[in-house]
Amino acid sequence: MSEPISGAAAGAAGWNFIGGLAGIAGIGAGLASIVVMCAMTPRSAKEWAVGIISTVVASIGGGAAVIQHYDLLAWADTPIGLVAMLGLVFACGLPGWAIVRWMFNYIDRKKGADLGEVISDVRGAL
Repeated sequence: MSEPISGAAAGAAGWNFIGGLAGIAGIGAGLASIVVMCAMTPRSAKEWAVGIISTVVASIGGGAAVIQHYDLLAWADTPIGLVAMLGLVFACGLPGWAIVRWMFNYIDRKKGADLGEVISDVRGAL
């Protein structure tokens, strides 16, 4: 009879299954979400969900864009490079929640306005 898989072996198999880079991106996105939620406490459960989603997407998408733009994929060859990539992914997620929150606050203030009013307001601000 075969031995049952231990928790550590299952964790290592899972890490290999999702890929090391995806795991690093997930860790960075999760940490950024925690920091953002502590700094800017959500006012409702809806806002909390939007905050988590926007921070994770900004972390992973923004981090990938920065790594691609500056051609930093070679960093993935070393453990220190992976940690540096984790830092980039983390940093890219921090402004994601703030930008989404500002957008929703603006939309909430302009709830009764028509499209023309919103366009002229945005043009005036630019």
